[in-house]
Amino acid sequence: MASTAQRHTVFLTPQEDDRVRKTLKSRLQKCEEFAGQPRMSGDSKSRLSQLIGASLMSDFSDMAGEEEEEGANKDAMSAFAVGQPYPPCTPSLRDLEPMKLSDLRLHTHHRGRVLSVKRNVAVLNLNATSWTVVEDALGETERLEILLHKSTHGQDILESGSTYKIKEPYFTFNDEGEPTLRVDHPSDLVVSSENHFDTDIPNPSTTEAEKTAKQYKEEGNAALKQKDPLQAHASYSQGLRVATVDGATKEDLAYDLYRNRAHVNLTLERFDEAKADALRALLDREDQKELDSKAYYRAGSAAYGLGAYQEAKEYFEKQLMLMPGEKLAVSSLSRAEARLREQATGVYNFKKIKAGLSTACLGVDAASFTSNVKVGESGGRGRGLYSTRAIDEGEIVLCEKSFRVVWGHHREALTAMTYDGRDEKIRVIPAGLNKAIVEKLRDNPSQIQRVMDLYGDYRSAVGKQLVVTDESTPVIDTFQIHDIVARNAFGPGQASPRRGIDISSGSAGLWILAAYINHSCTPNAKKEFIGDLMVLRATRKIAVGEEISHSYDESTDHDSRATALMTTWGFQCTCALCIAQRADSPTVREKRRELESETHSFVQSHSPVGAKRITIVQARRLARAIGDTYDDERYNNLPRTALSEIQKWLPGDHSRF
Repeated sequence: MASTAQRHTVFLTPQEDDRVRKTLKSRLQKCEEFAGQPRMSGDSKSRLSQLIGASLMSDFSDMAGEEEEEGANKDAMSAFAVGQPYPPCTPSLRDLEPMKLSDLRLHTHHRGRVLSVKRNVAVLNLNATSWTVVEDALGETERLEILLHKSTHGQDILESGSTYKIKEPYFTFNDEGEPTLRVDHPSDLVVSSENHFDTDIPNPSTTEAEKTAKQYKEEGNAALKQKDPLQAHASYSQGLRVATVDGATKEDLAYDLYRNRAHVNLTLERFDEAKADALRALLDREDQKELDSKAYYRAGSAAYGLGAYQEAKEYFEKQLMLMPGEKLAVSSLSRAEARLREQATGVYNFKKIKAGLSTACLGVDAASFTSNVKVGESGGRGRGLYSTRAIDEGEIVLCEKSFRVVWGHHREALTAMTYDGRDEKIRVIPAGLNKAIVEKLRDNPSQIQRVMDLYGDYRSAVGKQLVVTDESTPVIDTFQIHDIVARNAFGPGQASPRRGIDISSGSAGLWILAAYINHSCTPNAKKEFIGDLMVLRATRKIAVGEEISHSYDESTDHDSRATALMTTWGFQCTCALCIAQRADSPTVREKRRELESETHSFVQSHSPVGAKRITIVQARRLARAIGDTYDDERYNNLPRTALSEIQKWLPGDHSRF
């Protein structure tokens, strides 16, 4: 993950720590106490009153937030318990047995069952949760909430429809001690809404089906004009249900619907379906070259979005064969060829890439260069990354585009506090990144195995296999994503200076190949970030087959580093540097910390450029004083990390990157 300098640090007083633990731990205790007991039928009016009251409180909170100056500190943070993972439902709806609200039992996963309910009231949308009150066919009511993964492309899932089918419902207590139907995995909730047209036409004639499909096409086109891609996608999909049979096209209108949906999918970054739709839209007719050109462009753009640059190149070439000289095809082909060169050579125009960065656009248009490394077993430490050739000091080891980054200044950023019942530790997690990765995997199931293959404490029954239900929904175990992000995410730092620091939203991202790199306090590589491109360079010569390492936590203080490694990554480092630092007396450690603090203040207030002789003398005295805290024999051939900041300041040191 991030170095100490890159992370937001949250300090809790003993009283705050105790309050968080008690609040979140009490839920786990209550769940255990009442597990399996029958649900008590509640008062519908009281549930609605609770929803209204909570909604009013939320409105007041929002109004207060709007009055705050932009960039002001926010010390509120979502908090919830983790550590009781359960797998998502994998059977399809047709294989589940219906149940009623009165059949529910407390703190129970009702395996093999499905609950049908409807919503007649508003949805309360909170930071990490959305909830509402639902009713079954017998008029019974209950609370329903989605934790964390509550929206898709900015649209609240509960608000996207009014009728829900909850697969293998989980009835439990929330952190306030209230009974609730809780959904953690988005695929466990099937949402439907009222349709303008009846698609359940028994044996429709071709004319009837075409008429209905045309209406859906027009509805989708209108939604596109209104910049509502989710509604456009839904409309085109409804049209395709009546214009195709088992995926086979019944009439030419289906080609238009596939082509249009491919465009919408590109907008939503649903590249898997965009490519499939574009290829289904191909007419392969001499009089329809222009339409096929559009289809090839959309297929190429989807492949490009997936990082399949060779495939993208081939589609753009086919587009040019149909429409020679077409400007968009020429520029797209040129981009794909540039990515292939970067992929093959590791040569990048970093100056141009940096010049193209802005706060609004931090996604770098570049390919990953990975041929210098491969994944292999790292005895006793799981898997690691190894060099495939000799690499010189300063040379690029790896350049990797992020799988997903959530920047701290973006709306989707969310940092949360969790209490993990497995080890009773409180941790700060990039919850916004968890949400973003789950959404990307749902949109692009072809990427599931790459992410799920990463290390995490919890291994789901679903694992890294691709499971798609009859509802065409990929099944993602969100608890497994949580653990993968907790162990493998990096903090690239804030994208730009901001007024104030918002502890509720730090930047975080996932770089899949780099996630295999193991920690060392004396690493042979160091990472830098250019937007969402990670550049890993060798800090010394690396031999063929040598394991690549970098520092998970760059704190020079042993106690701080050891705490971070154990809390975030769950291990104690036993390298030579850690052994040497542990042997230092408490007095020596404290003296070193004081000198480091003095050095940091000095460096912040004095520029090395044009520094006076007396200032340089002062810097050298600080360096000597820090050096004196190291035992020469014990630190022989080991880095004296507390000296790094002052050594960079002193004349003669030059930045390599």
